[in-house]
Amino acid sequence: MLKHRRFATKTVAAVFFATYGMVAHATVPFVVKDIFLEGLQQIQPGAVFAYLPLKQGDIFTDAKGSESIRALYATGFFSNVKVLAQHDVVVVNLKEKPIISLINLSGNHEFSKENLTNVLRAVGLSNGSHYNKTLIDKSRQELKRQYLIRGFYAAEVKTAVKSIDRKHISLLFLVIEGPRAQISQIHFIGNTAFSSSRLRNEMRLSTSNWFSWYTKSNLYSPKQLADDLENIRSYYLNRGYLEFNIDSTRVLISPDKKNIHLTITLNEGEPYQVSSIHLTGNLLGKKNEFDRLLRMKPGDRFSEEKLQSSTRAILRNLNAYGYAFSSISIRPEIDKEHQTVSLVLRVDLGRRIYVRHINIAGNNKTRDEVIRREMRQLESSWLDNQKLILSKDRISRLGYFADVDMTVLPVDGIDDQVDIDVKVTEKPTGATTLGVGFSSSDKIVLSATTSQDNVFGSGTSLSVDINTAYMYRTLAVTQVNPYFTIDGIKRIIDVYYRTYYPLYYSTNSSFRFIATGGNLKFGIPFSEADIVYFGVGVEQNRLDIDSSMSKNYIDYVNKLGCTSNNIPITISWSSDTRDNALAPSDGYYAQANAEYGTSIGTVHYYKADLQAQYYYAFDRGVVLGLNLKGGYGNGLDGKPYPIFKNYFAGGAGSVRGYESGSLGPRDQATNDPIGGAKMIVGNIECMFPLPGTGYNRAIRLFTFLDIGNVWGTEDNSTDKNSLRYGYGLGLAWISPIGPLKLSLGFPLIKHNDDQYQKLQFQVGTAF
Repeated sequence: MLKHRRFATKTVAAVFFATYGMVAHATVPFVVKDIFLEGLQQIQPGAVFAYLPLKQGDIFTDAKGSESIRALYATGFFSNVKVLAQHDVVVVNLKEKPIISLINLSGNHEFSKENLTNVLRAVGLSNGSHYNKTLIDKSRQELKRQYLIRGFYAAEVKTAVKSIDRKHISLLFLVIEGPRAQISQIHFIGNTAFSSSRLRNEMRLSTSNWFSWYTKSNLYSPKQLADDLENIRSYYLNRGYLEFNIDSTRVLISPDKKNIHLTITLNEGEPYQVSSIHLTGNLLGKKNEFDRLLRMKPGDRFSEEKLQSSTRAILRNLNAYGYAFSSISIRPEIDKEHQTVSLVLRVDLGRRIYVRHINIAGNNKTRDEVIRREMRQLESSWLDNQKLILSKDRISRLGYFADVDMTVLPVDGIDDQVDIDVKVTEKPTGATTLGVGFSSSDKIVLSATTSQDNVFGSGTSLSVDINTAYMYRTLAVTQVNPYFTIDGIKRIIDVYYRTYYPLYYSTNSSFRFIATGGNLKFGIPFSEADIVYFGVGVEQNRLDIDSSMSKNYIDYVNKLGCTSNNIPITISWSSDTRDNALAPSDGYYAQANAEYGTSIGTVHYYKADLQAQYYYAFDRGVVLGLNLKGGYGNGLDGKPYPIFKNYFAGGAGSVRGYESGSLGPRDQATNDPIGGAKMIVGNIECMFPLPGTGYNRAIRLFTFLDIGNVWGTEDNSTDKNSLRYGYGLGLAWISPIGPLKLSLGFPLIKHNDDQYQKLQFQVGTAF
């Protein structure tokens, strides 16, 4: 039987294998009757026998003994191994390596101890491991490699071993990080068509600048360099340089390992023009339609970007006809003598695909119909990838699901049909939110919202909003049914109670507006982007007056009283094609609203509001944003325009550089701004990435020019001289609480009564 014994072998019968596996005497082969293990302290005998390639009943030879020694050394558990043959018994004498009971790290600042411990564990070194010099050297090199990746080229890692007792040791990794190497030079060789500074603008890596502490763009990264070289390649290909090539890239580290010099050698070649471009293949008899989608024409300079954009547009159109798996192969024919290229685009339609079933899963609470009514891809119709994308976006925008996944599955045995599996992961749709905020106009803002966005899985929402700030307080209850009818007509019910102080009035005064009412509104969608609303409301506006009231308010109260009842009728329209609601860079947003205060109430008036936004993206992340807001109102039947419907302008979100709500008519007695019935505000913003951050939308700089003012119903002086202009710069940040804009504004035109405020900020939408 196999045994583990601790007594010493009395005699060495035939063979002695030393620690180097050398044979002292030749051994006559014999059948192993038993195997004894000597010297074990920590390791279990079963573990040793598992590694030992020698078993009871095997034929023992010199070669078998050498193989056993090598196998046991390979475990890394032993510092000395001897195999002794005594008659028909084999004795294995072992000396265990000490166990590493403690691993310490010192001098590490760039990485946490936890991160480096995980690196050591990945290599195979951890507390409880046997001492293995080879493994420790490997671990030391891996730690150094982690620092090299971060740019610490002068980093050193040293090890120290300390004995705890006969069986245990502690291991220390001492890290000397040294300075972090920075890119001190990026040099281009061979570029004549474009300057080196222009090419450096296409790179994320850069030399040190004011923002390097934040962007880390001055720290060398092989992966980022590869991405930058690809950006440079695309830059040339998009400008016709078909033969462009990057011949070499040299990365030189200074002797002190503090600086890195990048040298990029280019071969630009010559720019090529498109001599001809042809579409071939099965074009469904719509060649003229597809030709109009080509962004390049004969005589244009070749552009890889325009070519890819053209093929994507053609494929989208083919998808709309059910050819979801169509493809386009491009065959260029280059004429080097005349620097021209002829392009042949061959269309392969593939098979037209139909949707058999749409299966929905994961909606344990939400009803199937709530999801299906958002699907733009229908069963028994052609498969359209664009409709699938739109369907997924619409389901995601419901806000009921943490994740929405759509999978297209082929139908077994049928080549032209697929099933679509829609898998949703529901999330809690009820929420209670408490918030504290601050703005330059409203001071401290406290808010509380209780909402349920998917009541009983029906897709309707119910919310209760409570807001309180320096200038206003609000309590509102809103119920929204997005599919009041099967055709997608939306119904909105809103009940509210609001109190607010006119600007420049202290809360120590009892003067305030109190608005109570409700609205019923229906929204009719006319397209994916356009919706028209029709609404009717009932509201009461009351003025709590005191001695601090301005003359304009006193005159209004004397004429119509402190309480005004109103039944307004509203018609509005909105259209939104922006690519992003928080940080748009393309598309437009427009809305128009008309409100008519019927003669049934105390007041009789009309008002119209218009807002239009447009965004255009230039190269390198620069975005131009235009915003125009206008409002006009007037009284009817000899009644004045309701003073509580007045417009205000000035400040963040309006004409920056002026105090919030300070523009427009003022009270004759107190000189306080009272707003007006006519308002126009225009904003021009040029947004560009923070230097070194690439094209990141989350944080951007911007410059702006604002124009606008407010006028009363009797004031017809809306000429240019009465407008106010503000200009300045700012920082836009998509913060956890929403889009935040910090603006430093200056007025261009100053009047004696104007109030100025240079630093302003707002939390809300883009404009």
